[in-house]
Amino acid sequence: MALVSMNEFLPKAKANKFAVGQFNMNNLEFAQAIVEAAIELKSPFIYGVSEGALKYMGIEFTVAIAEAAAKKSGLPIALHLDHGSSFEVAMKCIRAGFSSVMFDGSHYSFEENIRLTKEVVKAARAMGVSVEGELGTIGGVEDDISVDEEHANLAKPEEAIRFYEETGVDCLAIAVGTAHGMYAGEPNIHFDIIEAVSKAIPVPVVLHGGSGVPDEMIRKSIAAGVGKINVNTENQVACTESIRAALNKDAKIYDPRKYLTPARNAMIEVVKSKIQLFGSSNQA
Repeated sequence: MALVSMNEFLPKAKANKFAVGQFNMNNLEFAQAIVEAAIELKSPFIYGVSEGALKYMGIEFTVAIAEAAAKKSGLPIALHLDHGSSFEVAMKCIRAGFSSVMFDGSHYSFEENIRLTKEVVKAARAMGVSVEGELGTIGGVEDDISVDEEHANLAKPEEAIRFYEETGVDCLAIAVGTAHGMYAGEPNIHFDIIEAVSKAIPVPVVLHGGSGVPDEMIRKSIAAGVGKINVNTENQVACTESIRAALNKDAKIYDPRKYLTPARNAMIEVVKSKIQLFGSSNQA
């Protein structure tokens, strides 16, 4: 099966009150773990790839890995640029074979964010590629970008609704109190904002910063209208902790397969738990 746009499954997610997971691909082991978990649970999913991950893996390898996963699994898989910083980066990814892109114009003025997002949507739609937009500023750390709590700001429902109406994005990430990375305490998610926006627009709301959010908050977010949830840090932590444990247990290990295999298995368990929590099992 070829890579698909998020429109192959996000409308169904919104209609049937489940969420599709975006699991970030950072290397081959991440990609393998994600697809193996999805195969077992028969779930659609999204490979999220940040600009930092693109620089690390190379765009050709990234696309080839995702295409191999789609062919092997037969699942609906989207390859999605995460937090694309410019029109040029989005177009580069589309030309390389990405089936979905995010343009993150949240650091621009509201009007400029709309203008730039519309340009990406127009170009992507001609290629059958889905587009995610973002409104408000989500805190935490994403690659080399850090936004402290003081400078994170919540999305305003009326602006989010206008943003969708003017851009026509296929899903909309809005700042509602989550953050990238792991939480020191519990996040303060504004479910009222999710619900107000979701009821007013036909496409799903996206929840960034899904790692470490308590299960009940995830369920409540989905019930309020979230149809896509991003997870990266929990897989990074599971991978790193597994590798650290293996190396601490046997300092003479030098074969990467000896410590990357258990790391991959640890990530499989994380992804399976998220798929089950999101309700996307058997939705492929």
